[in-house]
Amino acid sequence: MLAFISVFLITYVLFSLSGILFPTDLAYYADLKKPDWNPPKQLFGIVWGIIYALISLSVAIVYLDTSGFKEASIFYLVILLINYVANQAFVFIEFKLKNPSLAFLDTAIVAVTTALLIYFTVPYSTLAAWLLVPYLLWSCFATVLAHTIFKLNE
Repeated sequence: MLAFISVFLITYVLFSLSGILFPTDLAYYADLKKPDWNPPKQLFGIVWGIIYALISLSVAIVYLDTSGFKEASIFYLVILLINYVANQAFVFIEFKLKNPSLAFLDTAIVAVTTALLIYFTVPYSTLAAWLLVPYLLWSCFATVLAHTIFKLNE
């Protein structure tokens, strides 16, 4: 149980890191043209907090089911790493580089790698895979939103 809790907490902290390292530039975001269906800014933190918890649960389950990732496929581990890096890169790209086109590309990478992560998680645990579905749905929504913001601000 200690290993499960440790992996959960480490994963949660790692996925939350970009928000700490690269705080959202609220003034920049407020100045961007956004679609009418853009969610309220308060919703983003709540949704990501829940999604990071679900990702962390999924990773902890796979960790236990694969003897500490020793039996996990290289594909699962590589996709998890790419997904993590792309997820972390978004805040830097959007709010430090202020590059909506690259932010859109990054969200697309997150969505695709999330779908792949679900696929590569199924052999270990269907529950762990299902825990990633909200992440996929939100990532797809974020991709459409990022594309719309990019197009409105070119």
